[in-house]
Amino acid sequence: MTDLLAAYDLQLRGEAELAGAADVRSIGPVSVGLFPGGAGFASYVDLAGLGERRIRALVREARAHFEVLPEVRSAEWKTRGHDVAPGLEEALRDAGFVPQEAESVMLGEAAALAGAVPVPEGVVLREIRDETDIVEMERMQAAVFGHGDGAERVQRTIARVAAGDDVVLWIAEAEGRVISGGRLEPVAGTEFAGIWGGATVAEWRGRGVYRALTAKRAQAALHRGLRYLHSDSTEFSRPILERSGMRKVTTTTPYVWTRGG
Repeated sequence: MTDLLAAYDLQLRGEAELAGAADVRSIGPVSVGLFPGGAGFASYVDLAGLGERRIRALVREARAHFEVLPEVRSAEWKTRGHDVAPGLEEALRDAGFVPQEAESVMLGEAAALAGAVPVPEGVVLREIRDETDIVEMERMQAAVFGHGDGAERVQRTIARVAAGDDVVLWIAEAEGRVISGGRLEPVAGTEFAGIWGGATVAEWRGRGVYRALTAKRAQAALHRGLRYLHSDSTEFSRPILERSGMRKVTTTTPYVWTRGG
């Protein structure tokens, strides 16, 4: 587990976490950038050895950076439970960053998750790139997560596929509708791919469908020469990923500043 966490810290944090962002800058050891839609993000590899005063100053500088950019509607500073960062959470709150729900950081070897998983009779698993399929997948996920009709994500996902992004989309179908889905996000320049967006409609949960989709995505990661899978999981999805072979190595809590909030 120590090796997994070390690889995660080294390969997925700091500037690596800002892949695809614009206007990426450094504020001491903290990298800040802006994603499409006005979402700011701050990341770092390690704050160990810094005292509370320095950490508080870094938070203030990051907040000021986002605040002077009119296109930034909100900004996230993502903390990890294993970090040594004295006073960080208090400094974030004092700067107007609001803690969100804590999640589990799940890591695993793709090879350990790639075995075939049986699915109930009548369930079909498919990799998709067609717009009609993307619409159905995003609508299902939006309904499961309570995120409206998914229209914004539909357009974003369709645009990514059209642009040739290496995002891998899988769905499960039964009785003429999409019942589960998720995506694989290879992280350029690393040994990792992320497992994101996993959702299954209520009546099909607990029957192995999501685990089967996880196996398909692990196979896709191996096909691309990637070694590890990672995901930030709620307490609902964490046990499913654990049954698939992933392990909880730490926690993550996003702190979000919202303009005018």
